[in-house]
Amino acid sequence: MTRTPLRISIGGGGTDLPSYYREFGGFVISAAINKYVYISVNRSFFPGYFLKYSETEHAETCEEIRHPLLRSALEMHQAPRPLEIVSVADVPAGTGLGSSGAFLVGVVHALCAYQRQPVTAEKLARDAVEIEMNRLAEPVGKQDQYIAAYGGLLCQQYHPDDQVTVSPLQMSEEAIRELRDSLMLYFVGYTRSASTLLDEQKRRSEAGDPAMIESLHFVRALGEETRNVLESGNIAEFGRLMHQHWLRKRKRSSGMSSDRIDELYELALSKGGATGGKLVGAGGSGFLLFHTQDRKRLRRTMTDAGLSEMDFRFDFDGSVVLLRNA
Repeated sequence: MTRTPLRISIGGGGTDLPSYYREFGGFVISAAINKYVYISVNRSFFPGYFLKYSETEHAETCEEIRHPLLRSALEMHQAPRPLEIVSVADVPAGTGLGSSGAFLVGVVHALCAYQRQPVTAEKLARDAVEIEMNRLAEPVGKQDQYIAAYGGLLCQQYHPDDQVTVSPLQMSEEAIRELRDSLMLYFVGYTRSASTLLDEQKRRSEAGDPAMIESLHFVRALGEETRNVLESGNIAEFGRLMHQHWLRKRKRSSGMSSDRIDELYELALSKGGATGGKLVGAGGSGFLLFHTQDRKRLRRTMTDAGLSEMDFRFDFDGSVVLLRNA
């Protein structure tokens, strides 16, 4: 069984798509959190493939599997039948926390563990990227696969030749604790697929849309500024940078936000004492992430508005094997 973390994006989100970084280079900071996708792989008592996720599948051959990520991962790693794969997650899919990337990294890791094949975090991330971005041609970026594999507070540099350089955010333990204590997550209350918004970004970037390119330039520069601010220990300044990021991000697409999300965001800043925030993920729904120096005040305001808080800590392990059959 593998355990693979979900993530929040700290800065630079959107510049990890090839439609942008292949021309300009990209930079993202991600943080793995202690909310997980669990994948177990075992020999099945049933012939073929028995798959349990939000649905249940029983397929005689790999080609018959409906779930595209599972089908492609099994085609790549050729685990022998009969096989059972079970997926359980702490948070529903479509909430902006990188669930598909974490799911795929966890599946690949579990298949390697089942076949007693050693694998590095880099290999896990590369295999997941190959499946989701190349074989399935999904309009996604690379940050979800890399942060799920590596964990921690991770700086990711995306190069035009498709290479990725990763390094941990250089923060003291005290600064990491202060950052964690300044962040709060609230569930907006519904889920969505990121594909539509990311596909729009991809098309506009490839077409050289000046507004989209300028917006992503701004986000990349803000991500690099965020790294400098956090590594210097100036955690209070991070809220201001989050606010700038959200103001620019919500202009990328009409589907990026909604009246309800805008109302909640303004309420958090005006009444709740938040210093900044954003919708985590591609946009549209999911979780609102806020920076605050008064957790009690923000919690009271958001609770009165009907939102549920999801407490979290950072995860520094990445994808791990919890249990291996003898």
